[in-house]
Parts: sequence; structure tokens; C-alpha cells
Amino acid sequence: MKDKYKRKIKSDLEEKITSYIVDREDKCLSKFASKSDAGLRRKQKYPDDIRAKYSRDADRIAHTRAYSRYIDKTQVFSLVDNDHITHRVLHVQLVSKIARTIGRCLKLNEDLIEAISLGHDIGHVPFGHLGESIMSELCERHGLGRFLHNVQGVQFLDKIEDCDLTLQVLDGILCHNGEIHNQLLEPNWDKGWEKLDKEIEDIKKGKQDYVPMTLEGCVVRFADTIAYLGRDFQDAIEICFINDDLEVPERCRENIGTKNDEIINTLIIDIVENSYGQNHISYSKEISDSVEEYKQFNYEHIYENAKIKAEQGKIEAMYETLFQKFLEALKEKDESSRIYKHFMNEEWISREYLDNSTCEETVRDYIAGMTDRYFERVFKEIILPKRVTTFCKGEDSSV
Repeated sequence: MKDKYKRKIKSDLEEKITSYIVDREDKCLSKFASKSDAGLRRKQKYPDDIRAKYSRDADRIAHTRAYSRYIDKTQVFSLVDNDHITHRVLHVQLVSKIARTIGRCLKLNEDLIEAISLGHDIGHVPFGHLGESIMSELCERHGLGRFLHNVQGVQFLDKIEDCDLTLQVLDGILCHNGEIHNQLLEPNWDKGWEKLDKEIEDIKKGKQDYVPMTLEGCVVRFADTIAYLGRDFQDAIEICFINDDLEVPERCRENIGTKNDEIINTLIIDIVENSYGQNHISYSKEISDSVEEYKQFNYEHIYENAKIKAEQGKIEAMYETLFQKFLEALKEKDESSRIYKHFMNEEWISREYLDNSTCEETVRDYIAGMTDRYFERVFKEIILPKRVTTFCKGEDSSV
């Protein structure tokens, strides 16, 4: 009975479909676009099918467990119960939409853009960038080097869940750094698997930045900023984190607007006008300066605001406790621990990863993959004594 669900499309029809995809890309995409046939896989674990390579990568990412955990990961504001502010899953969708809009206008490969967009924040830890800085300190203390969510995203998709994604997609995820401001990005086409692996190690040691190898990767990097620039300011007002009468700098107001929809529209149009038919992605100088000033404004009033770090000491203690507890569990081979039950599962984690990861690396990857609420729940289970509810004889009892 199961075999009927494993049917392959007939070879002659498959050939027509794949030929159509190749032909469409040749005719419709820019000469600077990344064609699907150029996609490089590290292992080629699965036979190709009717999907173009980057389209298949997007599907693989969307079906990972790491992707499903976007649903409850902080974007900026941790510990805030408000259904209208941006969580990581919405941010990723917005990045994908903005990037694909730009890519369509520039005749780039939208499948590659979607795959990079969907995977670009996979590596984020509980409690957003605050959690990332805490995790980085722990990792350095345990000899793992710096922790960065872009590197961790590649770790999840390439090593832990072993999706066998193309080099171009993993490179875009690694190089998506939305915190660094650039007026112009020109791809570094000269990359292979060895260079990608070296870049990962260099970034962990302190190198600040690498440029994507494709125009599509450059587009996602710009779209990441566009997606959060106005939205984070809007969210901060929504939860009364800042006053709604706080004025955005004059140059920013005049050049790119103050409302999220104005900002997105202005920046997309500027990028298209300055990048069309070019082997680079670029803002105009005036718009670039305004974006940089707007980001500095957000950093001052939102990201570095003392309010956002009000619970930092408690979160640091939680990270420290969980890291130590799970490290002890692995070294003592305590298979009753959650790290064995919920993480080290061969049904979805690569056997190669399980065989070759140190205890410290495994703990890092387990905690990094947690959602905010799961992180809190596990901490409570470890720290608080377990309550038992008892009833009279003959009645049900539960723990």
C-alpha cells in the first residue's frame, strides 16, 4: 500500500518539466542571477526531482524542526505578551517577501532568495540578541569560540539536521549579517565548500564580516534590514516601550519616512533603481546615509535601552544553570535528562553529528534550538521541586 505514495513522475514528463525550468531561467533571469543548475551540494544525498535545486532547498528548510521553532522565538522584545508585535517567524516571512519583491524586479532567482530568507535566522537562541551575547560568553568559556546566530544557522541545517543544502543557500545564511551597514554589496563569486568552512571558523574567531557569493544573498542581507528597521520602531511604540511622540531624525523622516510601509516602499524602490542590470546591490548615497542614521537611532532608543536589559541578570543565571546541568548529564550519561529525550534523537538528527560532537557542542546546540517558552519551562523543571497531587484512596492520582 505504501508504494503508491512513492511514485515518481514519468521520466518523459519529468524531462519536460525540468527542461522548462532551465529554459525559463535562461530566458527570464538576469545574466548576474544564480541559475539553479549551478547549485552545489556537499553530499548529494537525494536524487534530483522536478523541483529546481533552490526550490527544493526552501522546502527542506521549511520542513526542519529548527524552522518550526521560529514560532516562539524573540525578535526584539522578550517576555512581552502581545500578539501584535513581531516574533521571529513573522520577521522571516517579511524578509522573504521583501527580498523576493526586489529579486523579481532585478530578474534574480526567487527560489534562491526564498531559501536563504527562510533559513537566515534559524540559529537564533532564546531571548534574541541578549540571549546570543550570553550564549557567546558561555561558548568562549567552554572553548567553543564565539557564538553567532548566522554560524549556528549553518550548523543546524548542514550538520545537525543534515539537509544537504546547496553551497549558495548556506553561504547566504552565513553572510546575511543585518547588523552591519553597507551602501553597496558586490558578490564574492569565488567560493567553494572549503572556503565556506574556513569563513565559518574565521567568523567564530572574530572576523566581522563576509560578503555573500550571490546577488540573491546580497538582496536578502539588505531585505533583513528593511524588514526590521521600521517594524521594530512600530513594535516599540505598540508596547509603550518608547513614547509615540519620539521624533525620528529629520533626514530619516524626509528621505525614507517614519511609518513601516513608507520605509519599506522607499527602500525597495531605491535599491531597484540603483541595482537594476548591475552586478551589485546598492542604495543611493543619500538613502544609505539615512538608513544608517535610522539604525543608530533604533540602537540608542530600543536595542541598547536599559529597559530591554532589565532582566539580563536573571536570564544569564538561567543560561548558566541549563548549560551546566546538561553538560553534567552528558558527561554522566544520564539518559533521563531532557537533552537525551528531546534532542539526541536519531529520527531527526544526523548520526554523523551525534558521533562527532563534543559534550559542550551538543549542549550549545540543544539550548540554541530552544524556543523562549520551552527554555523557561525546562529551567523551572530543573530548579523548582516537583509537586505531587494526591487524592483519597480509590481516586485517580497524577503527578
